[in-house]
This record gives sequence, structure tokens and C-alpha cells, in this order.
Amino acid sequence: MGRVKKGVHALKFRRTLLKKVKGYRHDRSKKERAAWEAYLHAGKYAFAHRRDKKSDFRRLWNIRINAALRPHGLSYSRFIHAVKKKGIALDRKILATLAKDYPRVFERVVKEAA
Repeated sequence: MGRVKKGVHALKFRRTLLKKVKGYRHDRSKKERAAWEAYLHAGKYAFAHRRDKKSDFRRLWNIRINAALRPHGLSYSRFIHAVKKKGIALDRKILATLAKDYPRVFERVVKEAA
């Protein structure tokens, strides 16, 4: 049985891997072994942090809503309770956007809820 030489495939793998890690620093962008390890870790972090990003943004929205409500004499929890009770169908992302970019509209929502 003939032996399998992997020269072409090894070079192709190395080339594609080094393209993927372009921009990494030091050995991680130049040497195959370090690049492969960096690539694997990057994938793990990307997977884990896609989930974390969702809670990070929700926390940010809550902070923005709360900060915008304080001048109106309301707390975040009381406002959210009032919004749910009145049946106003705006989620936290929309409320945070209104609070940040459209304060007059947000003020109308606060008056409607309170």
C-alpha cells in the first residue's frame, strides 16, 4: 500500500488557519501551533460570550431606564410594574432607546404609565 503524503493539505490548512488569525499578536499570528491554540480559544470565548452579551445589554438598558426615570421621581421597578399593569407593550430595549435618544417621547410614556 502506498503512503499518503499530506504536503498539499498541510500547506492549505496552515494557509487558511493563518488567514483566520490575521491580526493576532506575536506568535499567534505567525506560528501554526500557537495560532491553532489561539483560534480554538477564540472560538470558545465567542460562543460563551454570545450568551453573556445578552445579559450585559439587558443590564445596560435597565440602568439607562432607571437613570431617565429618576428626574420624574420614579424608580425602575415601580415603572416596569406600572408599564405591565397598563399593558404598554414596549420592551426594555425600546424603552432604553427612547430614554436615551427621544426624551420627550419617553416622558410621554412615563406619564401614560404613571
